[in-house]
This record gives sequence, structure tokens and C-alpha cells, in this order.
Amino acid sequence: MINVELKGGAVKEFENGTTPAEIAKSIGAGLYKSVCCAKVDGDLCDLRTPLEKDCKVELLTFDNVDGQKTFWHTASHVLAQAVKRLYPNAKCAIGPAVDNGFYYDFDTEHTFTPEDLEALEKEMKKIAKENLKIERFELPRAEALELMKDEPYKVELFNDLPEDATISFYKQGDFVDLCAGPHVNYTSKVKAYKLLSATGAYWRGNEKNKMLQRIYGTAFLNKADLEAHLEQLEEAKKRDHNKLGRELELFTTVDYIGQG
Repeated sequence: MINVELKGGAVKEFENGTTPAEIAKSIGAGLYKSVCCAKVDGDLCDLRTPLEKDCKVELLTFDNVDGQKTFWHTASHVLAQAVKRLYPNAKCAIGPAVDNGFYYDFDTEHTFTPEDLEALEKEMKKIAKENLKIERFELPRAEALELMKDEPYKVELFNDLPEDATISFYKQGDFVDLCAGPHVNYTSKVKAYKLLSATGAYWRGNEKNKMLQRIYGTAFLNKADLEAHLEQLEEAKKRDHNKLGRELELFTTVDYIGQG
């Protein structure tokens, strides 16, 4: 048995190998449904991580910044899976969580249009309904390189890792990505999506590298929260000082002079 210290200082006894997900379930169904990841002795981890010794566990929901980041990181993987399904020749670069959402960079000859983003949203919702299990696994360097041999951007990332680095992946259905994690347990947890834009972005932010296509998006636990967030974004646009300044003729710009 192991002793686990929970929020508020309460200490409970659990079987060796118990996971944070099982702890959340033992506390209540509501927490189990809303928890996104955990901190074990201060380190972020997946909810499926087995606990092997006495520790302090924090169960993080979407209300927590780390919980949000985990949630949106998973959403970026769902986006990448949708892109690979609809555009199999696209090459995946990186897809982190950012403030208020996520993005993923792709190398593809196809230029993403607003109509494409709508199609990708539908595919992402389909992936959510499939309730795919999201699993972490590790590979030795040689096997990892073989697995990702058709993804040049992933191979480049491998080559930057120390020789003794742990190389971890996450798998959901037919999609596998190089990733340190953490992620939520199932794709069904991320239900409400909105892809906001597609722009150009240099690989690794270096103008000497190839220009990739970056898709920005956001996601929430339910449609109501997503719609509230999108409405907030629209209100912010209406109050943008650049837009209001021009409308009120407080300032203007001339093409041959530039902004100022």
C-alpha cells in the first residue's frame, strides 16, 4: 500500500500502482469526468501514470492552467489526426497548447481554406465521438527513428535530443505523435472545437527555414463554453483600438508611408 496526500492535506491509502484517474474516481464521478491531468510530487503526468510510492497528488481540471494546457495539447493532436486523415501526404511539425487554445504546423502542398477548416472541424468531432484511447509509450532511439522515418520534422527533433533522452510517443487510434505529454485519457473528453485561422509560419520561427502552414484553434469541454468564449473574442474585436481609431478618424495609415 502507498500513502497519497491529496488537496487540503488529507492522506489516503491506495494499492501500489493506483493511477491518478482511479484516485479521482474514488473521490467522485464529477471529479473523474472533469480531471485532465495530475501533478505527482510537483511533476505533471498523465492520469494513467501508476503510483509506486508515497506521494503528493494534485488532480487538475480545466479550471487549472496546467489542466487547460493538457486539454488543448490533446486537441492539437486531434487536429493533426484529422489533417492526416483528410490530407495523408501532409507532414506534421509541432502542435503545442498556447494561451486560449492550440496550434499545429503542417508541411503540405495544399493551402488550407476556411472551407477546409470546417471540414477538419467535422473530422475532429468525429474523432471525439470515436472515443479513442490515448496511450503513452516509449521507444529506444533506433526504433523511434524508424517509426517516424516518414516525418522529417520529427526526425529533426529527435536529433536535437541527448543520446540518453527518453523518447515518448502518444497513440490514439491510427495516429501516433512524438510527444512528452501529458494528455487526457480519451479523445471523447474534448468535444467542442473551433478552428480559428490558417496562417504561414517558418519552421522553428527561423526565416531561413521552410514556410509551413499553421492552423490555430480552441476547444472546450462543451459547446456552451465554446460559444461563450467565441462571443468574448468577437466583443474584444469590436473594442480593438486599431479598428476604433480608424473608424473615429483618430489616426490613419498611408500605403507609401506605412503604419504610424
